[in-house]
Amino acid sequence: MVEIRRKNSDEVLCTVPGETLVGADLREMRLAGADLSGANLSHAKLEHADLCGADLSGANLDHAVLFGAHLNEADLSGARLNGARLSDGSHAGAAMLRNCNLTAADLRGADLRQVEMHGSNLSGADLTQADLRKASLNRCDLTGATIRHALLIDSNLRKANLSHADLRTSHLNEANLVKAILVEANLGSEHGQATVLNLANMEGADLSGAQMRHAVLLDSNLRHANLTGVDLSYAIIGGTIMRSANVRDANFEGVELAAVTTDFANFSEAKNADIPSFKTNLR
Repeated sequence: MVEIRRKNSDEVLCTVPGETLVGADLREMRLAGADLSGANLSHAKLEHADLCGADLSGANLDHAVLFGAHLNEADLSGARLNGARLSDGSHAGAAMLRNCNLTAADLRGADLRQVEMHGSNLSGADLTQADLRKASLNRCDLTGATIRHALLIDSNLRKANLSHADLRTSHLNEANLVKAILVEANLGSEHGQATVLNLANMEGADLSGAQMRHAVLLDSNLRHANLTGVDLSYAIIGGTIMRSANVRDANFEGVELAAVTTDFANFSEAKNADIPSFKTNLR
């Protein structure tokens, strides 16, 4: 038998049959505030479990099923969630992870569709090949996170901090990146595959120093964005709005600007920008 206790207490929250928690059936269990630090919960069934405020730091949740689980304010720092399923694809079946500590967590290949992660700390986390479609990551700290080959289509990253994050070859179509911070983030290509941000809303975002070589940004919104020093060489940005954007020292080598809205952007301070003669209202 395995006893699960409340953190900083001798109170036993539940007793689980068997010698380990691997593959344990913890569905619908009330485990708020539980001490599960370092626990091996791989393949565990945790659907709709209450894990709010639980200590899961360093825990192994690889391939665990957490549909509809509540993990608000839980500590998942350094935890493994490789291939974990935190969503069944529906809003009702998505886990809640508001204000969680997920620093340096391993979320490679995790299913995070429609998951609510508002205000969580994912700095240094690995989200390679994670499915984050329609996930809510507004105001999250994703500083230095690895988010390569991930699906972030229609995700909410409003005011998220993605400074120094690696987003190469991820798909961010229709993502909300309004006022997001992407300072020196890597949104460039890899092995011939581009990072895609079609129809993304990046109004007021700070992309200073970001790598966006060969990125695809069709019909995106970069109004009032800070693009200082961004490498946009050979990017495809047709239909994109760059009205009043700061493009000082941004590299536009090989970029077609004819179908881009450039009004009141300071293209006189950009590098390698081939501005069509019919463009007016430039600064």
